[in-house]
Amino acid sequence: MHTLSHADVKTAADRIAGQIRPVTIAPGDGDGGMWFALELLQHTGSFKARGALNFLLAHREAGTLPAAGVTIASGGNAGLACAWAARRQDARATVFLPTTAPKLKVERLLGYGADVRLVGTEYAEALAACETFAAETGALASHAYDHPLIAAGAGTLLEEIRQGLPGLDTVVVSVGGGGLFAGVAAAARAHGVRVVAVEPENCRALGAALEAGRPVDVTVDSVASDSLGARRVSAAALEAARQGDVRAVLVSDAEIVRARRALWDERRLVVEHAAATAHAAVGAAYRPEPGERVCVVLCGANTDPSDLV
Repeated sequence: MHTLSHADVKTAADRIAGQIRPVTIAPGDGDGGMWFALELLQHTGSFKARGALNFLLAHREAGTLPAAGVTIASGGNAGLACAWAARRQDARATVFLPTTAPKLKVERLLGYGADVRLVGTEYAEALAACETFAAETGALASHAYDHPLIAAGAGTLLEEIRQGLPGLDTVVVSVGGGGLFAGVAAAARAHGVRVVAVEPENCRALGAALEAGRPVDVTVDSVASDSLGARRVSAAALEAARQGDVRAVLVSDAEIVRARRALWDERRLVVEHAAATAHAAVGAAYRPEPGERVCVVLCGANTDPSDLV
């Protein structure tokens, strides 16, 4: 397994510079202790654009981006990011989704020029079809989170947060499969920044892996499972959680829903439940010390806002 390093993140930052939207840092309270990284404003509505672009550009540079293009199984943010990045590189993108995928996401993928294939009723069936397609056509298989180029791209977010928020002590991120967490942790470790990794109580792949000493399958049952519902965390994420200053915490679905509602009511920010998961931890599962500078990553906004109004 490749050990993700700060050098990987720096290389990714140089590679994607000028092609992604620099993160906006906004104050979270009156005393200057908490801040928000508004990554929901990123291309495609989530941080996933960073890793997808880094992945494709690296293969383009190495001459390993085939004529068959790239393929991925994901009806969520990773699929959208892959399709967007492929379009920027004039590459083909074939995205596999279960037939149960929301029509809105299918339409957005088509808008990015992706070849959308609907297979089966579960993600596992779409993934199997994607793997068969890659083997038969030679298309480059991407992944939603478990790849060093994907994670390194996500880690570029921490570099930008530090530039916009000097003196940063702690960054708070949601964890699903662990791509964002692994990348951010690699960069944070180099700068002495604490990372708080937040999971829903019933989507705790990282917590279970820490307890077992290896990645293990977990039950997925949370309001945030559409984005954080990985059954198994990546090995890179587990390794990252064992290094540096990392704290893994859990929040309840009720806390996630309240945090998402508060972001709308108090700041008019529409975020996914996955993004609200990170916010839910501050002051509850994680209590900052007086004077601690904390930045909460609001990682995405691909959600139906109808329940907020």
